[in-house]
Amino acid sequence: MRTTFTRTRRPLISALALIALSTAATPLAKAAATAGPPPLTWKPCTQGPDDTTGRDLDKAGARCTELTVPLDHSNPSGRKIKLALSRLPATDRAHRIGTMVLNYGGPGESTLGMPLETGAAMKGLAARYDLIGLDPRFVGRSTPLDCGWPIGMWLRSAGSTRAGFDHQAAVQRDLASRCAQRYADILPYINTRDTARDIDLVRRALGERRISYLGISYGSYLGAVYTQMFPGRTDRVVLDSAGDPSKWGAKAMQGTEPEAENALRGWAKWAARRHTTYGLGATPARVLSTVNAIVAASAKRPLRIGQYDVDDQLIPYILSVGSGDDRTPARAEFATTVQALNKAAHGRPVTPGAGLSGILSFTLTTAGSPLASPSAMITCGDRAAPHNPDTYWNDIQRSRKRHPLFGPLKNNLWPCAFWPTKPREHPTQIANPTPALIVSSTGDTATTYEGSKAMHRALTGSRLLTLSGVTAHGIYGEYGNLCVEAKVNAYLATGALPTTDPTCH
Repeated sequence: MRTTFTRTRRPLISALALIALSTAATPLAKAAATAGPPPLTWKPCTQGPDDTTGRDLDKAGARCTELTVPLDHSNPSGRKIKLALSRLPATDRAHRIGTMVLNYGGPGESTLGMPLETGAAMKGLAARYDLIGLDPRFVGRSTPLDCGWPIGMWLRSAGSTRAGFDHQAAVQRDLASRCAQRYADILPYINTRDTARDIDLVRRALGERRISYLGISYGSYLGAVYTQMFPGRTDRVVLDSAGDPSKWGAKAMQGTEPEAENALRGWAKWAARRHTTYGLGATPARVLSTVNAIVAASAKRPLRIGQYDVDDQLIPYILSVGSGDDRTPARAEFATTVQALNKAAHGRPVTPGAGLSGILSFTLTTAGSPLASPSAMITCGDRAAPHNPDTYWNDIQRSRKRHPLFGPLKNNLWPCAFWPTKPREHPTQIANPTPALIVSSTGDTATTYEGSKAMHRALTGSRLLTLSGVTAHGIYGEYGNLCVEAKVNAYLATGALPTTDPTCH
């Protein structure tokens, strides 16, 4: 979502956190500051015939390397891990601005290939930056971890009954236990603050006094944490689809029900105008009635879709993910998904299309475990979650009254409720004057617009660039709005923030 927060690129997490002190004066920060990073040796990125990301990076002129960093930053001489980096170098060296570190979000998404996408959005400006794709610790090529889960994404709705919720609580407990069995000695060091410390070692290894930074979704939270822990070490900062830095953690989706409902209603209007194509209802109300009937049918008996059984704990997640992007191709793909669900609800055989097949494989099989495992580890390692399942059930029941479809999804428990280790540090309280450009759409269903406004208030030197009237998560370089890309590029070119908070339509 892009987990708590669903990014359109992949169904992983993204949101943001707050509580405690800046690390500038902590022992961990002092220890990290004394550990000099080793020199970097750059080499081709491709790692075998199936490595399309590496091949694309090499074709574009990028090179890759590994940086050795401490597992525990308070013990620089102890156990080490490796971080994987890519660098797409500036070609206009005479007008080079500096180095920009990138992060896709998740948490848990590999960022190694991101310089290609970001460079395309920057257009000619990319020639003036060294663009760095950094796989965060235990993600992608950076000493990757996988808990060996029998399912991928843990995000589920609580469903309609307490018995279903209790069963799911047992599943989440099992997921947490599998991580503990494999990585009990490593879990305390999988968190955002240690990732921020890694970024500063990358900065030093690259020989930069300051770095620019661009993060999407959870990547925005990571960037904000970096500015708090390492003040004065950033140049130009873009936080795309940022969330409220006081809400990152295992309950970060609470309160986003209205945004999810608005997005579904917007898609229903779109689908109703195309009833002859999709047959889901000639009015928005009838389309939504079709959706509700699908949920009701899945509560009685799981829907058979290809090789998968899909129940009322997964259907709301699929609806939330699918309706969160208002671009025509995304809405058409989601309409095809709802078509398939509707056929299954009526007992007809269904072969899922590519989009639905991908999400079912990711959520219901081991295929999603390598991505979802580090996502849970980071989330649960950042902030302690309530352990009593009744806490979540009571929240679900309260929300269900007003939000019957998405309340049980947005308030449900995660593996964090049973996590075997406590966070080593308090979450970071974001409150500093770092200049930054925050980008947000008014209809974001994951890291909501209200959340981006909260980030804007926390970073007092920031400006908020609003994309109005749009349902999307991940704007710059993804959504394709020329106004947004022009304003972000102007800031990256000059370093001058807008004098007021701008709006694009």
